[in-house]
Amino acid sequence: MTRFRNLAVDNRLPMKQILLIGGIALTILLFLWLWSEVAEGEVSAIDQSILFAFRKSGELQTMAGPTWLRQTMLDVTTLGGTTVLALVISGSALFVYMKGAHRMALVIVGATVSGALMVTLLKGYFLRPRPTLVDHLVIEHSASFPSGHAANSAIVYLTIAVLFSRVEDSLRTRLFVLSVALLLTLAIGISRVALGVHWPSDVLAGWMFGTCWACLWALLVKLPIVEEEVLDS
Repeated sequence: MTRFRNLAVDNRLPMKQILLIGGIALTILLFLWLWSEVAEGEVSAIDQSILFAFRKSGELQTMAGPTWLRQTMLDVTTLGGTTVLALVISGSALFVYMKGAHRMALVIVGATVSGALMVTLLKGYFLRPRPTLVDHLVIEHSASFPSGHAANSAIVYLTIAVLFSRVEDSLRTRLFVLSVALLLTLAIGISRVALGVHWPSDVLAGWMFGTCWACLWALLVKLPIVEEEVLDS
């Protein structure tokens, strides 16, 4: 039969940790720089041009493209919503907990819940209004910067992808899972702009924060490796 157990992470090449720390620091600096540009209005022209690109010319209440695109964007955006992400977090944490990886389950919950709280705090601090130049195709009430859907989807899906890479030997499979997580995160962020509820810079900031948060937890907590042992039945 198959059994899973927690192992301490071995000390791999220090250069990987150095690069990760450097990447996190750079992302934080870029996040702060982006907000300074937003606050000074330096990105407003780019934000508006991208926002208008998703709408029909002269019909700002209508999404550009085929008629099915609006429903597709509505479906995609729910993948980054609170309900779906809560189900993904709960299911993933419960699955690895039942496999005996108790610390990994705590990491999943701790990283995602703390990240969501940080996004809420950042929204309350920056208090950027949502776009009013186009009609909102979904109802939202919170502040705009950073995008919670973009940030939280990056935190949840990337954290789970990193965890999966610790238990899967196949490089091709690990790359596939990571690619799916990245594509989901990108699609959810794009849907927020397409639906008119976020400026593109909000989404970019959300991606930056979510990726940084997932990497920070991978570094500080040292995600546990779950090793599969094949035992004689």
